[in-house]
Amino acid sequence: NHSRSEPVHFLQIWILPARRGLAPGYEQKRFPDGEKRGRLRLVASPDRAEGSVTVHQDARIHRLTPGRHAWVQVLRGEVEAGGERLAAGDGAAFSDETSLPLNALADAEILLFDLG
Repeated sequence: NHSRSEPVHFLQIWILPARRGLAPGYEQKRFPDGEKRGRLRLVASPDRAEGSVTVHQDARIHRLTPGRHAWVQVLRGEVEAGGERLAAGDGAAFSDETSLPLNALADAEILLFDLG
């Protein structure tokens, strides 16, 4: 954080790659609020779909597909995910769900990891 007075909000996520020997990489991207408000925005995928950043793993950070596993990470605000109340900084795992009801209890921002 370059500012001496303003706080920084930072979330660093490590996902093991699908195969060994890949060169380390780093991507940073800001997604406009209008692309996130009231819907899920794909932010990372193995194929850069919808302008997302690359992740070298069978994972899409936002979508939930039946028979897969999900991780919900709350970045800001408060949400109810699958009947669980979560606040900023909280995370929760879900498996074998055919749907995952998400309800913002306050102005909120989340990441939804769809994992194989």
